[in-house]
Amino acid sequence: MSTGNPKYLLPYLTILLLSTTVTVVTSDPRTTVAGPLLCGTGRATTSSFIPTFVQAMELLSSNLNNSNNNFAIANITSDARAPFYALIQCHQDLSRTDCLVCYAVSRTAVPNCLPRTSGRYFLDGCFIRYDNYSFFNESIDPIRDSRNCNSSIVGGGGGGGFGDFRGGELEFRRNVGELVENVSGIAVRDGGFGVLGFGGVYGLAQCWESLRGDECRVCLEKAKREVGGCLPSREGRSMNAGCFLRYSTEKFFNNDAEGEGGSSGLSSPGAKVAVVLAAVAFLMISGFASYAAYIRISKLKQERKNMGLLSSSYNKAGLKFKYETLEKATNYFDNANKLGQGGAGSVYKGTLPNGDIVAVKRLFFTTRQWVDDFFNEVNLISAIEHKNLVKLLACSIEGPESLLVYEFVPNKSLDRFLFDNDKTQILSWKQRMEVILGTAEGLAYLHGGCHVRIIHRDIKSSNILLDKDFSPKIADFGLVRTFGADRSHLTTGIAGTLGYMAPEYIVRGQLTEKADVFSFGVVVLEIACGKRNNAFIEDAGSLLQTVWKLYKEGAVTEAIDPLLGGDFPDHEAVQVMQIGLLCTQASATLRPSMTEVIEYLTTKGEDRQIPVPQQPPFLNARALVSQQGLSSSSTSSPLTKMGISYTTTSQSSTTPSSEWPLRIDETSSS
Repeated sequence: MSTGNPKYLLPYLTILLLSTTVTVVTSDPRTTVAGPLLCGTGRATTSSFIPTFVQAMELLSSNLNNSNNNFAIANITSDARAPFYALIQCHQDLSRTDCLVCYAVSRTAVPNCLPRTSGRYFLDGCFIRYDNYSFFNESIDPIRDSRNCNSSIVGGGGGGGFGDFRGGELEFRRNVGELVENVSGIAVRDGGFGVLGFGGVYGLAQCWESLRGDECRVCLEKAKREVGGCLPSREGRSMNAGCFLRYSTEKFFNNDAEGEGGSSGLSSPGAKVAVVLAAVAFLMISGFASYAAYIRISKLKQERKNMGLLSSSYNKAGLKFKYETLEKATNYFDNANKLGQGGAGSVYKGTLPNGDIVAVKRLFFTTRQWVDDFFNEVNLISAIEHKNLVKLLACSIEGPESLLVYEFVPNKSLDRFLFDNDKTQILSWKQRMEVILGTAEGLAYLHGGCHVRIIHRDIKSSNILLDKDFSPKIADFGLVRTFGADRSHLTTGIAGTLGYMAPEYIVRGQLTEKADVFSFGVVVLEIACGKRNNAFIEDAGSLLQTVWKLYKEGAVTEAIDPLLGGDFPDHEAVQVMQIGLLCTQASATLRPSMTEVIEYLTTKGEDRQIPVPQQPPFLNARALVSQQGLSSSSTSSPLTKMGISYTTTSQSSTTPSSEWPLRIDETSSS
């Protein structure tokens, strides 16, 4: 991970600061990790999120330093930025010095959640959390509440080093049960904090000071039940949204007078170090915030410069739309109107003043590639029209970001009906066949039916939209390429989505219509099988390999989506799978054209003659690397230029499902 990225500078610098100054602190801030860093699933969609994060953490540090206890909150809701809330709670037995140290350590970890919109982290001495909603009165969270049990357990009898429990495990369980019950009661009674030790076990209960008494009680009741599940472990922790409960056979808390905090500790060497630490951290955060602001302003200036290159071309094109009109149409890009998120930006549903419903694509690019993609989608696609292509209606290039306006397609994208776990409707076999045929007709039009030859380069299930009648419309033309009739192929930079990209295109950058045919073949098999193709899965389990194996065994219908319940004609299903395998053959010359595919799909009965696939399909990215003798260390490999290594299978396990398939943006073109 590069520390040149300003997002990562702060945690690394803070760790360095801690390692060089905090060593003189002789007390125990209990910075042992109690539970893993938990990051939310939501992602920031605006460039202002990280500066807001920095501002909130700066405010949190200031509030903690100025507070009379070990608790502070911060919230930013007064400006145009998205709301942001943060909380730090040190356990009340920590001194002010130890609290500041524990906070500083926890503060180095939470930036690792960025750009996630939420994160929480438990240390044995403190808890830190940030989120995009006000969570201060939240006592429990059924999803993220957790417990942590020590692997060492109490032995039977009085042996095994646990002589304090003469009755063995039974006595230990009884003592722990009584301890957590009493220490929780003390915390509820005494303002949210309690410590206790008896019978060879010790306990601490802490509710966040933002909770009311009844909320603290609810949180600790759940914590008691959860921590009881750790028995007979010699130590257990329960970590809820609003509280922390811990028991141990070792005394870990501080209930001495000098550990209660207060101003008396400010004259100690440790307190002086903490003051220096806080001051340096404040300066460091301020510098980071200034740098982030500088980067943001530079990007805005570059975007305006790029838009200037386009303005003269589109003022006369009849496609111009006022930014303010589209902003109001989408209710100022309200998340409730958001239809989806792609590699080039977000798409929102909008209602124009005349009542027409449209889809507004909000672009986020500031480079020359941004200009090229914009030209493709506006200059080229506005000149073509087909029932199976999403129509571009207008654009806006004079606001703070550039917008494209498309016809609204109500049923959203095909992948939602094929792969979503909570899909509300199962596409029938007839509907699937109509989607396959309509997509083929749209591609055939792009390849030879309009005034120029067009290659889409990013055909996939999520780029096929379904209208009210479930007819398909191909969308997202930002990566299209055109070439004249005198050219057999283009040599271009790699762009598209892994799992749908043809082998000759990935390896040599050689682009022909057959690259779209390959992608179409993958989509055909996904539609028929109801499963996503994954470029990083082992060969034996990939969709293409599975279908090929069953096809050779004469049992290809076994791969058909089981949600159809067998309601499909066997002969037609075999032919559709055969078409998919024909289109995904590794050799481009063996793949049919889209015109031939339409002929295969529309010829009826006995007259339908579909060629037999001559070779196995291109299986996956890793198999391709093996065949070509490439490696991740090769300096000439297009794969290396894209920053992708296929030498291990770890990517399939670490890539979140919400982010797959992996889209590759073009690195160069010629």
